[in-house]
Amino acid sequence: MMDHKKLNDVAEDLFKKKKPLDSLHQEIADNFYPERATFTLDRSLGNDFASNLMTSYPILCRRDLGNQLGTMLRPIAEDWFHVARRHVEEEDNETKQWLEKFEETQRRAMYDPDAMFSRATKEGDHDFAAFGQCVISTELANNSLSGQHLLYRCWHLKDMAWQENEYGRIGSIFRNWKPTVQQLLRTFGQDKVDAKVIEMKDKTPFAEVNVRHMVIEADMYDDSSGRHPFWSIWYDIDHDKLMEASPVWTSIYTIPRWQTVSGSQYAYSPATVAALPDARLVQAMTYTLLEAGEKATNPPMIATIDAVKSDIALYAGGVTWADKEYDERLGEALRPIAQDLRGINFGIQMNANAQAMIREAFFLNTLTMPQRGPEMTAYEVGQRIQAFIRGAMPIFGPMEMEYNAQLCDQTFELLWRNGAFGSPMDWPKSIQGADIEFRFTSPLHDAIEEQKGHLFLESAQLLAQALAIDPSVVALPKIEVSLRDALTGIGAPATWLNSEADVEKAKKDAQAQAKATAMLQALKLGSESVKNVGGIQPAMPT
Repeated sequence: MMDHKKLNDVAEDLFKKKKPLDSLHQEIADNFYPERATFTLDRSLGNDFASNLMTSYPILCRRDLGNQLGTMLRPIAEDWFHVARRHVEEEDNETKQWLEKFEETQRRAMYDPDAMFSRATKEGDHDFAAFGQCVISTELANNSLSGQHLLYRCWHLKDMAWQENEYGRIGSIFRNWKPTVQQLLRTFGQDKVDAKVIEMKDKTPFAEVNVRHMVIEADMYDDSSGRHPFWSIWYDIDHDKLMEASPVWTSIYTIPRWQTVSGSQYAYSPATVAALPDARLVQAMTYTLLEAGEKATNPPMIATIDAVKSDIALYAGGVTWADKEYDERLGEALRPIAQDLRGINFGIQMNANAQAMIREAFFLNTLTMPQRGPEMTAYEVGQRIQAFIRGAMPIFGPMEMEYNAQLCDQTFELLWRNGAFGSPMDWPKSIQGADIEFRFTSPLHDAIEEQKGHLFLESAQLLAQALAIDPSVVALPKIEVSLRDALTGIGAPATWLNSEADVEKAKKDAQAQAKATAMLQALKLGSESVKNVGGIQPAMPT
């Protein structure tokens, strides 16, 4: 067990050890995310973010990747998450209706304008693209104007530090916060803050106070948390004051991590790790090319001493005065220095190659679904989709499980604990105590499902060729199962398809109808046979 002072010492040690990582993040931000480049320095308002850069290409690549993450994985116009019971594929109608009700309630709460979900995740997406991790808090806010609502906020990585527990999961989370005296009093009230803060209220209400928020696993702080898995602790560092310690149901902070390495609790962005050398190179090459281009269009000049009588005027309409007594047979009084410009085209090609490497490092060449031409065969389209899946998996895999799933789980827990879904006693028994999970839609899932349609077409082509050789293979494929999967995969609406029970009933009805038709046909043939036999007359003797 640790008290708040020992936990604060742990936090101080973590922030001290994290300084080299902050320096790396500063370097990454300077090249790819200049508006976030405040890890090791403070920028004043109005500073030119990118004054040290010669080209914006690395920034544009980071921007495109960050924008695509949200657009592809959390499209506002679509239902990108669905509530389900873990390890259950098919739900009965009542359970499905309740789960859809949960889903709709959570979606309304997340996209409430006061929740600021879109803003927080957009900021988080760009942190994730640049630094391989981001921090988003999910809390319940009590606004005097709008009432109680969810609140999402993205925090600067320089203010965050965390530890992994023995299972490799994030256990202890620490955040540095510098609220003003006014903000601190409005957040905690006069009963919880130090007396010196109250004294500052009238004299310096906008002075900043160093506060630390600590979210700790319950067994590290106090056993009196009940069944709550975490403690939320607010500590005033400047005045050595424990303001609040309360047990909570969630870790409050969602920290998705992209690429992790053993031995470190912090993640990295494979995009910027690969692109950083090329970003430095492309800045240097761009500067050199700009300088070479300027020399080509405005070349350096050679002037003969005492022959040129005025400043050299190279601007449009400028006049440079020369001594009329100068004998130009000795050489021109003013002439450009001869330059070899053959290397410019080679430099442009090298610069283009470096930019292509940066684009590839940010996966921008793999995030576009393959285009289908009318001349493509089903096999060729299928191969292109497989290539898209292989290229997109390193991005969408961590994003779904580490990012979207954590956010949705935290939100569901918070809403459930605060009664947003009604009393659990009113829920169906199939949901009470069930393990709830979230399933997501994304271009990756769409591509995987869509591939079933192309596999069906390939199978049909192979079957057609096989039937020409051996007609008995017609019984080999399960046509109904494969066709249903293919139709679902290409996005056919559920209302277009009959359920398996309806199909089975239709089959039985068709068999019964065929049997009845066959029986009627047999009776008809029998009747006609009797009639024909009865109509035969015996031959008369002659």
